[in-house]
Amino acid sequence: MTNRYGTADDEGLDARDSSETVGTVSVRNLKLSFDDVAILEDISLTVEPGEFVGFVGPNGAGKTTLLRAISGALEPDAGRVTIDGVDIHDVSSQASSRLVSVVPQDTSLSFSFPVRDVVEMGRHPHRSRFSPPTREDRDAVDRALERTRTEALADRPIDEVSGGQRQRVVLARAVAQETPALLLDEPTGSLDINHQVETLELVRELVDSGRAVCAAIHDLDLAARYCDRVVMLADGGVRRTGAPEAVLSAETLSDVFNSNAAVTENPVTGTSTVTALPAAESADFDGGRKTETHTPTDGGRKTETHTPTVPDRVHILGSGSAAVGVVARLRNADVETSLGPVPSGDIAAETARRLEIERIEAPPFDSLSESHLGELEQAISESDAVVLADVQISSGNQLVLEAVDAAEPLVVIETRSFEDRHFAGEEAKELYETCRVSALEASVERVLEAVSRATTEDVDFAGPNGRESSEPAKSTTNPTETNSPESSNPPGR
Repeated sequence: MTNRYGTADDEGLDARDSSETVGTVSVRNLKLSFDDVAILEDISLTVEPGEFVGFVGPNGAGKTTLLRAISGALEPDAGRVTIDGVDIHDVSSQASSRLVSVVPQDTSLSFSFPVRDVVEMGRHPHRSRFSPPTREDRDAVDRALERTRTEALADRPIDEVSGGQRQRVVLARAVAQETPALLLDEPTGSLDINHQVETLELVRELVDSGRAVCAAIHDLDLAARYCDRVVMLADGGVRRTGAPEAVLSAETLSDVFNSNAAVTENPVTGTSTVTALPAAESADFDGGRKTETHTPTDGGRKTETHTPTVPDRVHILGSGSAAVGVVARLRNADVETSLGPVPSGDIAAETARRLEIERIEAPPFDSLSESHLGELEQAISESDAVVLADVQISSGNQLVLEAVDAAEPLVVIETRSFEDRHFAGEEAKELYETCRVSALEASVERVLEAVSRATTEDVDFAGPNGRESSEPAKSTTNPTETNSPESSNPPGR
């Protein structure tokens, strides 16, 4: 007697747990070690049919080991792995291969098989060792080639296709295997960005057709974009599990990866995106001013050096990616921030909303109301510093420059030329220039250092308007203008 997998009942597939949903992957209290080194400790998780679960975590966290245990390749020291209610370690290799297929990290093959033959290898678990392919096998191979869009490669040798194409061929082999569960180990690790997206789009299609899919993924942005759920592994255990936006937080990444990272929303996909920041951005500034006294060995005068203090509150005026970078970095350093006025729907406004940052939103292209200007003046008065990040100036918002002109200290960040951001008249240009030359200039990456220096009491400012600039001042006027006595404009850029 055979079951729905075409396998004799005495191979163990009849001993499934009927309480589990068909195709469910269940891991219960799994423990696994190599010699005396514990790799996995008390791992429990469930992956339902039609669900894509990503395993993320630092190197050595046990992602690949967990996949191999689920596939049946590694025998656990304790615990149980079931797929469709069948204990994967209680059945033969052929029987387990009808339950779970694997796309390994290394997709290279030693022999020059035609692509069709490689895909057909996925049908071996469905027939006896020396049986020729059946019509059902050939149909399954054709479907897999079509689904993975590799039909045109069918007659080419596998060692003559590109890395991205080979990845799709190995995925086609797994598709032809027709298992309820699919495991992938770093499916995008060696691919360019185009093939990364192409591969995961294919995987997403398989998930939507009802497969339970687990994948070890290093790229956290891709995990957030494609996975329904993320399992964060660290020190041999599950540190956190849940929706990507819940698991991939700055706090969790700091704890698990020991890294300084900002998590924001991708404006195109709407999913989380992780930006790693230099450790110095948090290590150099701990929120308090430090004074060190140095006594020369030759009896000379003692000197003191100061570590700048991080301000308590900063207001950001700007939009686009530059403002997003500033918001993320300051928020990641626990600086209380506010933003605006910023057009509703701008990426900076969306980021601030997600991070629950105070913001002043205004309709795009409209003139600012008195209430908006009042909110801006209050935000500036309550802040220790103001950052101008690629501010766009139009006839509708040039009044913000008058409010900013009275603010200090100022930090200005310019990633785009002023001409690309200026849509008002000469008065607005002059107002902006006045603000810019009185500010400390910085890049997005150095904004935390800049606001810290700008708010340090004893910094000896020596810029054009009595303030220091961390970079040479650049004029924002038209290159054709000159710094003649008759011109009221600064030197041309």
